[in-house]
Amino acid sequence: MKNVIPTNSMTLRILFALSLTHLFNDAFQSVISAVYPILKDNLLLSFTQIGLITLVYQICASVFQPFFGLLFDKKPSPWYLIIGTISTAIGLSFLAYANSISWVFVSVAFVGLGSSIIHPEASRLTHFASGGKHGFAQSIFQVGGNLGSSLGPLLAALIIAPYGQKYILGFAVLAFLSVMPKISIFKWYRNWLERFNTGKNRTVVAENPMPRSRIILSLCILLVLIFSKYVYMASLNSFYTFYLIEKFNISIQQSQYYLFAFLFAVALGTLIGGPVGDRFGRKYVIWISILGTAPFSLMLPYANLFWTCILTIIIGFILSSAFSAILVYAQELLPQKVGLISGLFFGLAFGIAGIAAAILGNIADAKGIEYVYKICAYLPLLGIVTAFLPNAKLNKRREKKS
Repeated sequence: MKNVIPTNSMTLRILFALSLTHLFNDAFQSVISAVYPILKDNLLLSFTQIGLITLVYQICASVFQPFFGLLFDKKPSPWYLIIGTISTAIGLSFLAYANSISWVFVSVAFVGLGSSIIHPEASRLTHFASGGKHGFAQSIFQVGGNLGSSLGPLLAALIIAPYGQKYILGFAVLAFLSVMPKISIFKWYRNWLERFNTGKNRTVVAENPMPRSRIILSLCILLVLIFSKYVYMASLNSFYTFYLIEKFNISIQQSQYYLFAFLFAVALGTLIGGPVGDRFGRKYVIWISILGTAPFSLMLPYANLFWTCILTIIIGFILSSAFSAILVYAQELLPQKVGLISGLFFGLAFGIAGIAAAILGNIADAKGIEYVYKICAYLPLLGIVTAFLPNAKLNKRREKKS
């Protein structure tokens, strides 16, 4: 069953519900990296072990995403988002009482599986509810996730850091409660599936916008850009707090406030990429957001605490506009397989970040955390490959009555 949602007008109520779903999901996911300093102290972990925890989480949150996306394309169901939420809640419950690295691995695996279900399905439904304004819709969806990612460390600083690991259980309770906003999505999607089964809707028959060889080349270029963006983001998401603590001698709680500032900037920047890409072309957004980060990333390792905060806010704001543009560009390359593309790109983003975190953790143990930021500073220069992306608008569609 392919692309069963009709191309009707944009459903803002559903888009905001999907954005809220993304917010909750990513807030719960970000709790993992936010409590790394606590887990490191409680379980006497090394940076390498911290990297391995991230690797386990990211594998579960990434490797399965393309397979789930393909499943959702072929066998749509309104239950998937709820199943993913329950998996996340179970993982957080385990993490609250994890007393060994083995239990931490099990806990983050459940949380990762929840994410691997929610991301491709929610992104897929966002595409269908967009009314053709795919960039705008994906920006609304992405900003929910980025706001959630920024709120996770802030809530961890206010609740978990002062009181201890067991207070993660509160986030597990919130995860179970977050099923409520998904009810409207469940009803909306179930109604469309019923209309499809009775033949009363319009379906999308999408055409490939360019030859197969050029599609493959474009996807490879997009993957290079995903690599550049998410390896650099892994250095900040996983090790920024440690960098601040080691270099500037601030407290764990203070470091999480700085992480919140960075992630909040990421959320704000996300709002720009989609709508600007709809209006002026996604290639230009990708070009500016990746390559435009380079001057600031190159200055970061040599800045004092004040300018470190300012530079990371600028980096987060600019770099975050890339993913919505990259994802929608890829979806328009293969419009018949929106779920697969969503799962593939979310999965690759998480997978690359997980592998990078493990490697960077090992480098940090061997050569120091500051060295990590000196070598990662050059990654945004890979944005130069954007020049090889085609300029064509990838929005050809034709419709028919089913």
